[in-house]
Amino acid sequence: MKIVTILGARPQFIKAGSISREILKHKNISETIVHTGQHYDANMSDIFFDEMKIPKPDYFLGIGGKSHGAMTGQMIEKIEEVVLKEQPDWVLVYGDTNSTLAGAIVASKLHIKLAHIEAGLRSFNTKMPEEINRILTDRVSQVLFCPTDTAMQNLMDEGYSNLDCKTVKSGDVMQDGAMFYRDLSVKPDFEIDDKYILSTIHRAENTDDLSRLKSIVDSLNEINKERQVVVPLHPRTAKILESNNINIDFMIIDPVGYLQMVWLIDNCELVMTDSGGLQKEAFFFEKPCITLRDETEWVELIDNRFNVLVGADRVKILDAYKSYEFNKEFNVDLYGGGMASKKIIAELLIS
Repeated sequence: MKIVTILGARPQFIKAGSISREILKHKNISETIVHTGQHYDANMSDIFFDEMKIPKPDYFLGIGGKSHGAMTGQMIEKIEEVVLKEQPDWVLVYGDTNSTLAGAIVASKLHIKLAHIEAGLRSFNTKMPEEINRILTDRVSQVLFCPTDTAMQNLMDEGYSNLDCKTVKSGDVMQDGAMFYRDLSVKPDFEIDDKYILSTIHRAENTDDLSRLKSIVDSLNEINKERQVVVPLHPRTAKILESNNINIDFMIIDPVGYLQMVWLIDNCELVMTDSGGLQKEAFFFEKPCITLRDETEWVELIDNRFNVLVGADRVKILDAYKSYEFNKEFNVDLYGGGMASKKIIAELLIS
């Protein structure tokens, strides 16, 4: 069996690494990895692939920094060339990027079987390009690997039981990766309190709206009076804070590598974030999470009280920090317990 995997961003490579490591256990499966170049990342050097134990891409398309239309169109053209050359049995895509959609369109047009990992996720906010990408990718996939019961139910609600495809509750490959990388994690090279809060702010809805950004920053400043708040901050967001004279009292650090981030999650007391992935990683490492968004795809974390949504409302943020009663019983299986990769490959072998 031959697989072509389409990837475009560092988080996708980390997720795909779990599948690639499983593929290597099977002599009858080969994988060709295509990096579209959607997100240029200076951290993705040869050292990154060696440290993360991820296969290096076989193709680098160098398509990034363009409008959604130009980017997706050029990706379709270049991915088609690769797929026609490689003639795979399966095209494998992850998540909800433009690279995901481009790979899905190519596979469907060339009548090559398509598998979507992280299928069925919905924010129900169609203003997000990611929501459009995931909906369209799901629709043309032959096998949809859903990380959660909620994702499975979303597909049933959309009528997927009547379509010519297979929906599989596989669990979440992010949990596979978290368990693998925990033993490889690296402490960052800076002084940090024994008890600290890890926070990230990167979504455009928060960073591009000054009222929301100021409210979040004010809240973190207030919390920092009681417990150290550590924020790995993208230079773009740092520039917005500086140019608008927004006062910072908490600890800002440069963005860190994934193995350092795993250490920071594993050793913190609490996570406060607007990141989708970090909400789940908080759960994997048994940390409560306050989510600085108005909605989340990971509703099971909310329903089970491991996570609470507060948006950018200062009062709600501080109330959640001071008085929300988080569930501390993390021994519930929400994401497959680290067996998603095995289940996905076993399913592809029989589909």
